[in-house]
Amino acid sequence: MGALRLTDPMTLLIRPSLLASRSNRPTQARFLTRASSSSPSSSSRESTQPSRRRFVADASAAAISLSLAPLLGFECPARSEEPPLLAEWERVYLPIDPGVVLLDIAFVPDDPSHGFLLGTRQTILETKDGGNTWAPRSIPSAEDEDFNYRFNCISFKGKEGWIVGKPAILLHTSDAGESWERIPLSAQLPGDMVYVKATGEKSAEMVTDQGAIYVTSNRGYNWKAAVQETVSATLNRTVSSGISGASYYTGTFSTVNRSPDGNYVAVSSRGNFYLTWEPGQPYWQPHNRAVARRIQNMGWRADGGLWLLVRGGGLYLSRGTGLTEEFEEVPVQSRGFGILDVGYRSKDEAWAAGGSGILLRTTNGGKSWSRDKAADNIAANLYSVKFIDDKKGFVLGNDGVLLRYLG
Repeated sequence: MGALRLTDPMTLLIRPSLLASRSNRPTQARFLTRASSSSPSSSSRESTQPSRRRFVADASAAAISLSLAPLLGFECPARSEEPPLLAEWERVYLPIDPGVVLLDIAFVPDDPSHGFLLGTRQTILETKDGGNTWAPRSIPSAEDEDFNYRFNCISFKGKEGWIVGKPAILLHTSDAGESWERIPLSAQLPGDMVYVKATGEKSAEMVTDQGAIYVTSNRGYNWKAAVQETVSATLNRTVSSGISGASYYTGTFSTVNRSPDGNYVAVSSRGNFYLTWEPGQPYWQPHNRAVARRIQNMGWRADGGLWLLVRGGGLYLSRGTGLTEEFEEVPVQSRGFGILDVGYRSKDEAWAAGGSGILLRTTNGGKSWSRDKAADNIAANLYSVKFIDDKKGFVLGNDGVLLRYLG
C-alpha cells in the first residue's frame, strides 16, 4: 500500500486549520465574513480578535496533524534498522604504474611518519607524512639493467632497516633509509628470499621460500644457518610419513609469518599442510591440517594463538595459545570470497581482508566478525593487513590499492 501524499483529500481537511494558526490574515478574514454575514458587529470583533473557540479548534487540529504525520507522509526522524557502516579506512592513491603488486610496508620506529612501501617492478615508495602521500624512491644500488626486482619484504629496528627481493637481492640501511647499501649474497642460497626481520643492532633474520633460515649479527656480512636442512629434505625423510601430502615434497612456502617472540608458521604451496619452527629447533616441524579445505594462510594472534584461513572464505582460531593442531571455525560474512590475511590491532580488535573488497572486523578477539560494507565498492582483492601500531594500519590490494586506517 502506497504512502499518502500531501495532495490526498484527507490532508486537505487538516491543512486550513494549520494555515489559520500561522496568522494567514486574508484567508481567515474571507472565511469569517462568509460565516457571520448576518451580524456585522460580531464579524468585526472576530476579524480583529480570534475567539477562544477558534484558538482551541486550531490547537486541536494542529495536534491531530502531528499525530497523523507518519500516515500523511511528513518527514520524521527515523531510527536505522541496520548497524552503521564501520568505514574506518580511506584509500590512498599512489604514483605507480598499472599492474604493480604491492607486497610490504614498514615505518621507521624512531620517526613514525617516515615509511616505505614495496612492490613488483622494482617499486619503492616513500612517505614522510605517516602514509598520507607517497613518492617514488630510487635506490642506485638496486638498479640493474638485467633485472626487474620484486621487493618482497622490509623491516626496521631503530634506524636500521633491511629489504629482500627476487631475484636474490639484500639491501641494508643504518640511517633510516636515507641511503641503502647492497649486501652480496651467495649464489648457492636455497630458494628465494621472502621474509626479513630486523632483530637488533646489526642483526637480522632472513627466510627463503624453501625453509632456509639465516641470522646475522654483523650487518649481513656473515650469515649463520638456523636450521640444518631445507623443508624438502626434512619432509622427504621417514619422519614425514605421517604428514598427508608431504611425500616427495618439492614445493615451497606460499606464506610465512613470524611471531614477536621468534616463532614461525608457514603454509605449503599446495595448502595441504603447514609447518612451524621455534628458535633452537634443528628442523621445521610439519603438521597435518585440521580442516578438509586447503589452507590459504596462517599467522599469529595478538594473544599468542594462531589463526588459519582456508579456501572458500573459512576462518579458524586455535584453541588456546602457542603451537597446536586444534582449531575451531568462526562464522564470518565472507560472501563466498576467500579471506587472504588477518592483522591484529590489539588483543581484542583485528581486521581480515579478502577477495572482492572483503573487509571484516572483530572487537572480541575473533569470536565474531562484522563486515565493513564501505569496502564493497573497492574493485580489488585485499591480501595483506598490517598494523604498525594501534593508531597506524594499512591494507594492501592488487592494482595498486592501499587503504589507510583512520581509527
